[in-house]
Amino acid sequence: MTVPELIPIVHEPGYRTDTIGRFARGQFFGHVTGERDGPGCWAVLHKFKPDGSHIHSAIELAPGVLEAEARLQEWLDHLPRRVYGDIAIAPFEERRHGEVFGLVLKSRGEYPPGEEQFDSAEFYPCDLGFGAPWDGLYST
Repeated sequence: MTVPELIPIVHEPGYRTDTIGRFARGQFFGHVTGERDGPGCWAVLHKFKPDGSHIHSAIELAPGVLEAEARLQEWLDHLPRRVYGDIAIAPFEERRHGEVFGLVLKSRGEYPPGEEQFDSAEFYPCDLGFGAPWDGLYST
């Protein structure tokens, strides 16, 4: 099965897709990622048009998880008419600070050169994998 143009992502309160949904100008995916005991964590907020195409990503390294969560909450609080829920977005990729951020198409199969086919997508750097049956649920 090939990758759909828009990849559904299910909102799961209390889990890793807790801070996704829609706002006045489109859709959003927020998360905190990084080494929980390391030198810092990333606060990340991706924004998308209503059609699922990527608009902008706010990405900031915070000294720790509490600071990253506070920064993400600040960004979320500024989204007009924010409603948490399921989203459907197109693959995209941002490179910042030497890291890949985004929903990147992946190929798990062995294909002849020049015939690569994508059959999954992975959200980086939080390592959420999406694939058939494209029901919006992720694997880690």
